Amino acid sequence: MNQFEIKETFYLNGEPFQIISGAIHYFRVVPEYWLDRLEKLKAMGCNTVETYLPWNLHEPKKGEFCFEGILDVVRFVETAQQLGLWVILRPTPYICAEWEFGGLPAWLLAEEGMKFRVSYPPFLQHVADYYDVVLEKIVPLQINHGGPVILMQVENEYGYYANDKNYLAEIKKMMTDRGVVVPLVTSDGPFAESLNGGCLEGVLPTGNFGSKTKERFAVLEQYVNGGPLMCTEFWVGWFDHWGNGGHMTGNLEESVKDLDDMLSMGHVNIYMFEGGTNFGFMNGSNYYDALTPDVTSYDYDAVLTEDGQLTEKYHAYQKVIAKYHPLPEIKFSTQIKRKAYGSLKVQDKVSLFAVLSEISQPVESVSPCSMERLGQNYGYILYRSTLHSEETLDKIRLWEANDRANIFVAGKSAKILYDRELLEEHELNLSITPGDTIDILVENMGRVNFGPRLAHQRKGIDQCVQINGHMHNHWQQYPLPLDHVDTIDFAKDYCEGLPAFYRFTLEVEETADTFLDFGGWGKGCVFVNGFHIGRFWEIGPQKRLYIPAPLLRTGKNEIILFETDGKCAEEIRLMEEPELG
Repeated sequence: MNQFEIKETFYLNGEPFQIISGAIHYFRVVPEYWLDRLEKLKAMGCNTVETYLPWNLHEPKKGEFCFEGILDVVRFVETAQQLGLWVILRPTPYICAEWEFGGLPAWLLAEEGMKFRVSYPPFLQHVADYYDVVLEKIVPLQINHGGPVILMQVENEYGYYANDKNYLAEIKKMMTDRGVVVPLVTSDGPFAESLNGGCLEGVLPTGNFGSKTKERFAVLEQYVNGGPLMCTEFWVGWFDHWGNGGHMTGNLEESVKDLDDMLSMGHVNIYMFEGGTNFGFMNGSNYYDALTPDVTSYDYDAVLTEDGQLTEKYHAYQKVIAKYHPLPEIKFSTQIKRKAYGSLKVQDKVSLFAVLSEISQPVESVSPCSMERLGQNYGYILYRSTLHSEETLDKIRLWEANDRANIFVAGKSAKILYDRELLEEHELNLSITPGDTIDILVENMGRVNFGPRLAHQRKGIDQCVQINGHMHNHWQQYPLPLDHVDTIDFAKDYCEGLPAFYRFTLEVEETADTFLDFGGWGKGCVFVNGFHIGRFWEIGPQKRLYIPAPLLRTGKNEIILFETDGKCAEEIRLMEEPELG
């Protein structure tokens, strides 16, 4: 029987084995390109691929599971095995990963008093229910059962978050009780306090870092009890957030030296080998002094670009790896092209307010409710009410609101509020007529994926709207997850300066990767043949959205933009190169 063991180093079927791994998140890459990315990983000299599993995608609603298409983790692992690659799986409830809510499902926020990532029984029960399903899928993929999976992870960077060892032990027990037999690891920042909080008896501690390898491994060595040293996330770049001023890049010379040091001393998982794309509304956010939502691209300055192109970093790393292990000869089997399809004129357009009642069913309540309390996880939500007792609209304040609100009075734009602005009182000084409508369109910009703010991520308006110093009551609430844009009636009215949908047609003779340039457009999101490719925002740094060729088809293609700020152009352009700022 095949087996993988941890002693003073890793042992594969009784022989010492050095893990040289690269991270590819299957859920950030269209499945048609999995083989290509894995071939490139092996050709660089890696013998292993690592991936997280996102709970929020695999269980989008409580008790409803999805493992198809881009979420077919079994197929991804089997593809790796066909290439002779080993696999590290991280099926932790929380993944961070600059992913929406760190991978936690948003429906958890609908439960009053929910506590995350601690030994709180309702949370543990939800994890157990998820593990009943997800582990049944991946347990047969372990090396002991003839599969390629050699390691799994318990939690993720837990020492940065808390120090509830009972919780960690419970997660480990859930895994082993359900058939996990491969060795388990934790991964934490390479600092005493982080490791003290995140380590667990019987589980190998590993580190996550992007520099100072010798110094970091010296700290980790005090915790591994004579076992192997491993960097489970060797950060080779970094992620971008909207408005950060430019694409984040790393120092290649220093990175190459750190990789060399790692391979001379231990084991590595390169994070990221390919970053891929935060399709849909799946980007995460951070919150320190202010909200910083991540862009759609998860390029990460990784070894491969967002669309899988080889980089200077790829060739530099390949030379380092060749010093330690012979490189295999790999022929790339997937033909991938980039193409500029040129400019596309707006074919049809319709205002959100004109189609609102057709694409969303309102829920009425005395006070506004958050998305989660209404059963919605992602996207936008519109709150509508009638101004019946107010004679003017002097001041407005939104209580317990996240993340960005476009306020409209009598069908005209009045104010845009973002982050902390939502919690402050603002002067509008508007004359109104009794019976005028107030609309508040709130966008979930991506839930925070790191730190204690996980507990404060309800989106929309969760308490009240205060107008002229009093609470304004009775609201119609229109959830707008935008998961059926194909039903939009473009024959209805359009009004300039308001949120609207715009439709474009693309005729294609040959499908190829392309990049949608949204110059001249304000803020919103894009759908290609019904597939949500992500968000755009004029503030950058990302200026173009990646469209993989498999999302296109020969003949007629439909592209729909939803724009919230009333800023539109007459066209979009499909370009051959990305532009990340």
